[in-house]
Amino acid sequence: MGKKRVIEKSEDELIKESKEVEASSSAKSASRSPAKKLKEGRIYIYSSYNNTLMTLTDRKGNVIANVSAGSIGFKGTKKSTPFAASKVADALAHVAQGRGIEKIDIRLKGIGSGRDSALRSFGAKGFDIVSIEDMTAVPHNGPRKRKVRRV
Repeated sequence: MGKKRVIEKSEDELIKESKEVEASSSAKSASRSPAKKLKEGRIYIYSSYNNTLMTLTDRKGNVIANVSAGSIGFKGTKKSTPFAASKVADALAHVAQGRGIEKIDIRLKGIGSGRDSALRSFGAKGFDIVSIEDMTAVPHNGPRKRKVRRV
């Protein structure tokens, strides 16, 4: 098969890429129209092996904003990294602060690597986290067992 070549980016390229990601996330969140102010909200975090999705809703469940790692500008395997999840959390926190949300309930789902970093990002942004709930599906019985082998 031959050798695989891994392209390594220099520090200048990494800094340039992170600036592009920040510029695209701030440009998308700044284009929203002003709406009514809220005090409380819910944040749903779905973290899979391939992507991290976050949704901001009000207490009734009406969607206010949703952001994913792909919509911010991450591509391929970078979407599933903890760094991408923290950037998604920052973008959603910016929208929530614009709406005047102070208290949040966080609902986690999935088993990806972005769960913890997203949770830490919301804590660092100064939100009052009222509750954290894990909604990951867990099988109670599992799949059917294999039939008995006859020799």
